[in-house]
Amino acid sequence: MDKLVFRRGERISHAYIVASMSEEARRGAALRLSAAMLCLSGQDRPCGECRHCRKVFAGIHPDLIYISPGLDDKGRKRREILVDQVRFISADAQVMPNEAGVKVYVIQDAELMNAAAQNALLKLLEEPPASAAFVLCAANPALLLPTVRSRCVLLRINEDAQDDEQAVRDAEELLEAAASGSRVELLRWSAAAEGMDTRRAAAMVNAARARLADILRGEAGPGLDAAACVQLDALFQRCSAMLKLNTGVRHVLGLIAVSAEMRKSN
Repeated sequence: MDKLVFRRGERISHAYIVASMSEEARRGAALRLSAAMLCLSGQDRPCGECRHCRKVFAGIHPDLIYISPGLDDKGRKRREILVDQVRFISADAQVMPNEAGVKVYVIQDAELMNAAAQNALLKLLEEPPASAAFVLCAANPALLLPTVRSRCVLLRINEDAQDDEQAVRDAEELLEAAASGSRVELLRWSAAAEGMDTRRAAAMVNAARARLADILRGEAGPGLDAAACVQLDALFQRCSAMLKLNTGVRHVLGLIAVSAEMRKSN
């Protein structure tokens, strides 16, 4: 059964996390989920035929609102989703929908919400307005607060589960090399990983950030203290952004090797 098709009488939650390494898969799943939330059909949803479904898939539904990192004063995309953007959602959710029974807020790159934004969203998820629903799109849902995750239904859109397993293995090797603080180990790791394509490298970096989040929450890790985890997470966030801009994998791996070694030696 397609988990993005809701059978007649099946309850749809007010909040979902759509998780996938593929941005295209996240966007497509969020669109179908939003259509299901807004669908008028008394049968399976989304029906794809009612006026709400047609408007959603045409990209013109007035009650489907997208939130993503905004632009700074120089016109560059911010690295975070700010608390003011979530406050906008909170205020807008108090206004009745234009056409449908609910407004659907799709938060793209939801893991980029800073702590203040996530805490503001948590209040909305705890006491959601009756006319509001939420779809959080995330490549790495582990970077969301546990309290936020606990109030959403998690939908993993995995094209290939083996890709996830490979990413976890790659991330463990990366973190072990970083924890060693050895230039030799880091260079050996970098040389061994040079055959990665951009997608595999991005998956590795995201999996490494998820592992760092687990370590910060108290799980056992490869000899990294809290300060090291925070510094490495900032480095990996930068590398993730570079890979999205099609920076060469070899260049990104070299940056990781040099920066992680410098972190240990300072």
